Amino acid sequence: MTDLSANMIIERRSLHLELVERLRPLIIEGQMAPDKKVPEKALCEQFSVSRTPLREALKVLAAEGLVRLEPNRGAWVTAITIEEVEEVFPVLAVLEGLSGELACEKISDEEIARIRSLHDAMIQSYRDRDLAAYFKFNQEIHLGILSAARNETLANSSMALSARMLRARYAANMSDERWGEAVDEHNEIIRALEARDGKKLAAILIVHMKNKQSSVMRWLQNAPDDKGV
Repeated sequence: MTDLSANMIIERRSLHLELVERLRPLIIEGQMAPDKKVPEKALCEQFSVSRTPLREALKVLAAEGLVRLEPNRGAWVTAITIEEVEEVFPVLAVLEGLSGELACEKISDEEIARIRSLHDAMIQSYRDRDLAAYFKFNQEIHLGILSAARNETLANSSMALSARMLRARYAANMSDERWGEAVDEHNEIIRALEARDGKKLAAILIVHMKNKQSSVMRWLQNAPDDKGV
């Protein structure tokens, strides 16, 4: 006898995960503002879905720290605080370092070539002063290294924390000085990766993340009291 319920579960799961992928960028890029209630009815209409898969998606986003669920009050977009940055970034730095070390042991020549291509495109976006494109290539580079580490637990942990901090990185526009420093750090990253020097790449990635933390902290400390991230 065919188990029809199994197929229904797969369909529902696929729908709510697709909603997660649609909603996450809206939060990260600030289209859904911090400390504001998630407009569930409007989102259901926008994506032509019922409340059930939407609420399942919101549970995933809550686990990632992007929203908070309040009994009888619905879901609210969370704001990033200085305390959260101080707590999350050091952990993220360690995970980034570990991903670099493992990647150097397992990465293929084809993967290195792809990351080199992304690096070159990112450098060109820096020269063009195209910050949006720079961030896109930057994220793909870090994800490429993480993927090459071949460690699902590491990948899941790192991606969840990265999603929480991406909002701050989008909001905290880099100064020209910091942007240039970040490019220099990425030049070191690609050289260490191509040399498959895991220890060196791990050290560079940890410093890179600590510098990102300092940039975000400066922005948060200088932001007006009513300005959420």
